[in-house]
Amino acid sequence: MLYHLLTPLADEFTIFNVFRYITFRTGGATMTAMLICFIVGPRLIRWFRKKQGKGQPIRADGPQSHIVEKAGTPTMGGVLILLSLVISTLLWAPLNNPYVWVVLGVTVVFGLLGFWDDYLKVTKQTSTGVVGSGKLIVQCVTALVAGWICVSVLQQTPGIDEGIATGVPIPFVKGLLIPMGMLIVPFAALVIVGSSNAVNMTDGLDGLAIVPVMIAAGSFMLIAYLVGRADYTEYLGLIYVPNVGELAVICGAIVGAGLGFLWFNAPPAMIFMGDTGSLSLGGALGAMAVAVKHELVLAIIGGLFVFEALSVMIQIASFKLTGKRVFKMAPVHHHFEQLGWKESTIVIRFWIIAFILAMIGLSSLKLR
Repeated sequence: MLYHLLTPLADEFTIFNVFRYITFRTGGATMTAMLICFIVGPRLIRWFRKKQGKGQPIRADGPQSHIVEKAGTPTMGGVLILLSLVISTLLWAPLNNPYVWVVLGVTVVFGLLGFWDDYLKVTKQTSTGVVGSGKLIVQCVTALVAGWICVSVLQQTPGIDEGIATGVPIPFVKGLLIPMGMLIVPFAALVIVGSSNAVNMTDGLDGLAIVPVMIAAGSFMLIAYLVGRADYTEYLGLIYVPNVGELAVICGAIVGAGLGFLWFNAPPAMIFMGDTGSLSLGGALGAMAVAVKHELVLAIIGGLFVFEALSVMIQIASFKLTGKRVFKMAPVHHHFEQLGWKESTIVIRFWIIAFILAMIGLSSLKLR
């Protein structure tokens, strides 16, 4: 909004020229989202605590310490993240950019799905909300539409080869793509849905999910900016995606919203993000990776989320096939709790792992 209102004034008032720069608007989105969280957060938490009563239901089969320590903590903190993220994006990003609307659309739809899931859990005081199959259908349909739009926009961009639009780049290898054809659309949907649910599985301890999300968003902030610049893509050997650099603004908004939310989610958490936050943020990262043509790099940068999701799949498969469990409890962060690790130790060590993986993922931009 500010871009459209103030950029035309740049010819007359030089100071407004800064609104033409993605870097400036990304910083503005970061600060705006963080300030909204700080201002709205305390009031929203008090309101949720009053309305939810007993707060988020705690898994009876989870770590027993959670039943005592986390009982009564309100959930749906993802509303705070979504509110600040959406407002700051609409303020600072150009509203005629299709990639902005695709990522924002996935974020909002997944957020609404998560909100309904959280609402059912709180009102029914149960750990199960929306039926799993129904949740998956909504996610898949939304992700398919988002993937199709991203591919279609790139296909219709002058100078972009069809093979680039429908191919999947291999990290660390220059110019090599996996040809997917129109299978690129279901593949894109798989990336978006997988990312959403992986972040959702990671969200089990105070502050555990939000910091790795911010690290991933910060990484894709840089990737989006570089991929949207013809000069940098030529130098680094990356695929050039015109206009995708504006997604850096959304990444900045995610980082700002994450910092603001972490203020209230730091141990001991005053509020949980719930599925409202985890599904939407995971979906945003997945849609971002699809738009900037770095789908496989997301698996590296978001390797912590991948590990959490794999731990659940391995646990289920092992128990069904052999009757034995590989982990003491899944997702894997609960396994370390059962081993006697303190919650703060697990959280901080997982943050370190997320940072290391992000550095490895970002190194793929030059090592090719």
